[in-house]
Amino acid sequence: MTMALRNVSLLLFSCILAISLSVSGRPATFLEDFRITWSDSHIRQIDGGRAIQLVLDQNSGCGFASKRQYLFGRVSMKIKLVPGDSAGTVTAFYMNSDTDDVRDELDFEFLGNRSGQPYTVQTNIYAHGKGDREQRVNLWFDPAVDFHTYTIMWNHHHIVFYVDGVPIRVYKNNEARNIAYPKFQPMGVYSTLWEADDWATRGGLEKIDWSKAPFLAYYKDFDIEGCPVPGPANCASNPSNWWEGTAYQTLSAEEARRYRWVRMNHMIYDYCTDKSRYPVTPPECMAGI
Repeated sequence: MTMALRNVSLLLFSCILAISLSVSGRPATFLEDFRITWSDSHIRQIDGGRAIQLVLDQNSGCGFASKRQYLFGRVSMKIKLVPGDSAGTVTAFYMNSDTDDVRDELDFEFLGNRSGQPYTVQTNIYAHGKGDREQRVNLWFDPAVDFHTYTIMWNHHHIVFYVDGVPIRVYKNNEARNIAYPKFQPMGVYSTLWEADDWATRGGLEKIDWSKAPFLAYYKDFDIEGCPVPGPANCASNPSNWWEGTAYQTLSAEEARRYRWVRMNHMIYDYCTDKSRYPVTPPECMAGI
């Protein structure tokens, strides 16, 4: 091997090593990246840990969390939600900084329904301890029949919630306008299945029917790509991370079209337009979300 070829090889090896040290990401089995946080008897591994079943009954719900926290990146899971009469149940998939006073959090909450009614997904965002930014969308398919992909994209430019690649929620980084944006605290990945019939379905009017228990939800294809913490200190600020690239800084033209379609046809609640809660429109709504 010539000196020039040797130098090129060393350079390529150094680049590959730097990427492997700074970015965590691959489809994983459940136990590779996650731990059970409560009621391990209600979480069952399927297909060698490549899928799991969550169980809710009158004794308990259950939950799990990632073993590590991440600062920016993309988190994705395929979920098949509770079928049939699921009123009063909540299946949640979210990221959380696990801090008491100044919490950052990005929420998917799937609100159970009476049979035949649409499933509602509620999203919420906490930034620097301030939440109460709920939006609700009725899904345009039955999410209990088959698996669908739910994704949270989080970079320095915006946060995007996707359903099967369709953006349903965008929260832009408007720090230049003194609007809080979560970027300093790493967040873990969490999921729970629990009973919340005091608010989940039609504001608590529809109560859980325990004769339909156990309630079952299924997960597979766990995929986390981001900067793990603890990890290299410069990972989160590295502009070469793929999720910071130009293609991911704004919605594409096709994504923007689909986003408008969701908001026009399937959005049923937006805190930005709730004058009973917010007589003065929240500043991030004025800045464009």
